Order: sequence, then C-alpha cells, then structure tokens
Amino acid sequence: MKPPSSPQPIATRRSPLALWQAREVQARLAAACGLSGPDAETAFPILGLVSTGDRIQDRTLLEAGGKGLFTKEIDEAQLSGDAVYAVHSMKDVPTELPDGLTLGAILEREDPRDMLLARGGEARLADLPEGVVVGTASLRRQAQLLHVRPDIKVVPLRGNVATRLGKLESGEVYATFLARAGLKRLERPEAERDPLPMTDMLPAVAQGAIGVAARLDDADARERLQALEHRPTRLAVTAERGFLKALDGSCRTPIAAHLNNESMDFTGEVLTPDGSTRWQKSGRIDLASVSIKQAGDAGFRLGRLIRDEAGERLEQILGVA
Repeated sequence: MKPPSSPQPIATRRSPLALWQAREVQARLAAACGLSGPDAETAFPILGLVSTGDRIQDRTLLEAGGKGLFTKEIDEAQLSGDAVYAVHSMKDVPTELPDGLTLGAILEREDPRDMLLARGGEARLADLPEGVVVGTASLRRQAQLLHVRPDIKVVPLRGNVATRLGKLESGEVYATFLARAGLKRLERPEAERDPLPMTDMLPAVAQGAIGVAARLDDADARERLQALEHRPTRLAVTAERGFLKALDGSCRTPIAAHLNNESMDFTGEVLTPDGSTRWQKSGRIDLASVSIKQAGDAGFRLGRLIRDEAGERLEQILGVA
C-alpha cells in the first residue's frame, strides 16, 4: 500500500493502555505501507488527548454522564480534521457513532475475561472473605459481584490500571477487578493469574477489542484500515453491540454479553444494579454463515427477548438512563 503523502495523526486517550493500543495501530498501519521506525512516527503520529472521562476521578461514570465521556474529545478531533484515525477500546464506544464517523477496522480480540485481584490471593468470587471491601467503578461488575456475593461491600474505584493496583496494594480496598486484555497488553505479571470464569462474570460488550474510527468522507483512510480488520472479531463485536442497542445500554444499566468465536455460543445478560435479579439468554450465531448486519440483528433479537421477559421491572431500570 502506498504511504500517505502527509502525516495522518492517530487520536487516542493518554492512559498507558490507550497509548499502547494507538502504537499497535500505528505499527500495523505503517507495516501495511512498508514503513517502520521513525518513518512510522512521521507518517502516523500519535495525538494524545485527555478525555472528559479521564478527568473525572471523583465519581462513577454513572454519575458523570455515561461511556461517551471517553470518546467525545477524540471524536471532535477527527471531525475537526486534527486527526485522521481514532483508536478506541470498543467497550467504551457508544452503539451510535457521531455523524460523519465510521468504525473502519476492528482488530483481533484479546482475552475478554475479567480478573479478580485480591490481597489474599483469591481468584474466585466464592473465595473472598465475608464482608470485605471490593473497589470498582463498573456498575456491571458491581451487579455481577453482588448477585453471587450480596455480603460484599462495593465502593467506587476509578483510575487507570496502575492507579487501581496501587489502591489495592495500599489497602484502600481488599480486591478489585481488571480486564485480562489490558493486563496482557501492558505485560503486567497479574495477567498470568487465572481469570474469572464467564459463568461468574460475563464480560462487558466488546471487551478486549480495539476499534479504529475514520471519517466517512476519507476513502483513503478507510482503505488503509482494511489491512487491520479481523472479520471474526467484527462479527462477534457487532452481535454484542446489537444486544446492547436492544437494551438501550448505558452506564446506568448493568449489561454483559459475549460471543465465543470458536463455539459460536452467544450469551447476554442484564442485572439490577444491586445484583438481586439477573436476566440471561443464550443462543448460537454461526459466524461462518452470517453477514455483519445479520450478526447485529441476531444480537438485537436476543436483547429484545430479555427486554420482553423482564417487562416492567427492566423498563423501570432502563427508564432511568
């Protein structure tokens, strides 16, 4: 592929994990153009931005306004022309992108499972001592934990990977959760521990997947991104996001979903914030025989089944969003 004639900036958040993801995209774009080293930096410079979600550390995303807080500034940089590409953790991306932007590529997914990191070394929810304090800013993780262990006290815990691990080590909380994908990408030793089984904690929609956005009117950028696309991950993530869309998913609703690329099994669930009730549905989506649209439609149908079954109680939860 022909290298760009002028620099094509890649917008990203400034957290260590986000910068790792941006460098990975930079390296892949450069390789597709036959570039490396300083030439890669020149052709695809990284534009680090501080998102509203990163600035807010004193309250949960639920209180601050939702997951779009992690993408707003990056979207604006693209739409204004300051950036050509934008790299996102797909779990943070709203189901509807701003007008003029499209997901040009979704990279192959890393392990999407969550990990329990506890001072006592426990790796399973059932093994936690009674009544200990667990820190998380994720309403999904809170609800899933309380569904299994209603005796646990949950407190908000914000910050990047290093910040949260520091609060764990200082004794501020007894345990916390981190995505194994992020720990592996940052080469943290904690990634080698056993992850939580999905029967205990189903991942967030699209967890472990990296997406790269481009402007709809930039045909050259979208063409370059084709070299980064991993279709099985695109199909799985599209199905999961379809499930989320059917439930009007936001940070105010504990929602989880995962489609296994090998077995084709798809499971989605919604919980009440206190974990007292969980609605869960499973199905099978043959990724070898469906289009991207069909994958999204299949996920959407599964979400509607839960919405219909849960009825008024779920509508009350969703109505808060």
